[in-house]
Amino acid sequence: MMQYNQERVLSRLIEMIQIDSVSYQEGPMTDYLQKYFEDLGYEVYRDEAGKAIGGDHAGNLVIHIPGTMEGESICINAHQDTVEPGIGIKPVFENGILKSSGDTILAADDKSGIAMMMELLDVLKETGTPHRDLYFLFTICEENGMHGAKNFDYSKLPTKNIFSLDGAGNLGNMLKSGAGKDALTITFHGKKAHGGIEPEKGVNAINAAASAISRVKFGRIDPETTSNIGRIEGGGATNIVTDEVTFTCEVRSHTQEQIQAQVDLIVEACHAAAEEFGATVDIDIDHFCPPQKPNPDGFLAKATYQALVKEGYTPEFVVSNGSGDANIFSGHGFDCSGISTGMFDVHTTNEYLDMEIFQKAFNVVWHIMTEQCE
Repeated sequence: MMQYNQERVLSRLIEMIQIDSVSYQEGPMTDYLQKYFEDLGYEVYRDEAGKAIGGDHAGNLVIHIPGTMEGESICINAHQDTVEPGIGIKPVFENGILKSSGDTILAADDKSGIAMMMELLDVLKETGTPHRDLYFLFTICEENGMHGAKNFDYSKLPTKNIFSLDGAGNLGNMLKSGAGKDALTITFHGKKAHGGIEPEKGVNAINAAASAISRVKFGRIDPETTSNIGRIEGGGATNIVTDEVTFTCEVRSHTQEQIQAQVDLIVEACHAAAEEFGATVDIDIDHFCPPQKPNPDGFLAKATYQALVKEGYTPEFVVSNGSGDANIFSGHGFDCSGISTGMFDVHTTNEYLDMEIFQKAFNVVWHIMTEQCE
C-alpha cells in the first residue's frame, strides 16, 4: 500500500472546497488548478469552454505527465464544478470524515477526485516511482449536462483510456453498462377560443398532449429502458381554449437502438394525437448523451479489476442508468472506467467523504498507474 500524506490532502481539500465553483461559475477553480500545475513546471492546455456554454472564464484543463515506464497511457479525469447549494461551504473534519457545516453540499463531488489526482502526482514525484504516460483532464459543467466534455477538443488526448474519479459509495463496483439518454421537448399548438361561448371554434392543445401521453407507456419499459415525463405546462384561464402546451420527457437505455425505438413510439403518438384534434406539434430531440459500454476485455477493465483485487475487493459488475462525462468520452471512442473516491450522499447537505475509503481508492489508482497489467 502506498500511503498518501493525509495532512496535505486534507489541507488541499479544505482549500479547494472553499473555492466556490458551481456549474457555469468554475473560473476561480480553473485559475487555481492552472496555477498549481504551471508552478510545478507543467504545460497546461486550457480551452474556453466556459464562454462557449454561456458561463464565466472557466475552461477544461489538460496536463500531460510524461511516462517513465512501458505500457498503455491513461487519462485520469475529474470535474471542477459542483451542484448547489455550493456557495460559502465550510468543511468540517471529524473522526476520519470530512463533511460540510450542514447548510451546503460538501463538494467532495468532485473535488475529492481532483485532490486525489494532485496527491497521486505528489507521491509519484516524491518516490520516483515509474509510472505510465499520464494525462490529467479537469472538465467543467459536468453536473449540468456534461457541457465541458461536450465542448472539448479530444485531439488533445492521445490515449484511448479515460479513468474517472467521480464515483460515490463503497469501492468494489465496476461498470458493465451505462445508459444513454435522449431528451424530448414537445409542444402542441392549437387554437384559442372562448371556452364557454364557442369552444367548438378552438383546438385545445391540452387535449392533444394528453392524448399523446396516453398512447405511450412511460416508466419502466424493459429491464434496460426507462422513459419519464418531467414537466407539462401551458394554458391559462378556464374560459379560454388552450392554444399551446409543452411537455418534456426522456428515454434512457443501453443501446442507441433501444433509445430510438422508444423515441419513435413517442413521436408517432404525438403526430397521431395532433392529427386527431386538428393541432400541430413541434418535437425537439436532444441526444443528451450516448450509452457507455466499457470493453470488458480491454486494458482498463483488466487493470481496474486487478487493482481492486489487490486491495481486497471482489469486483462486482453493475449496470447504471445514470450518466456523466464518461458517457461523452465513450461517444468519442474512448474506453472508460472509474471508481468511487469515498463520497456519500452527494448532491445533498448531508454529503460526506470517508477518508478511509479515499485511501483505498488512492491505492487502486496507484496500482493502475504504476504496475503492469497481468
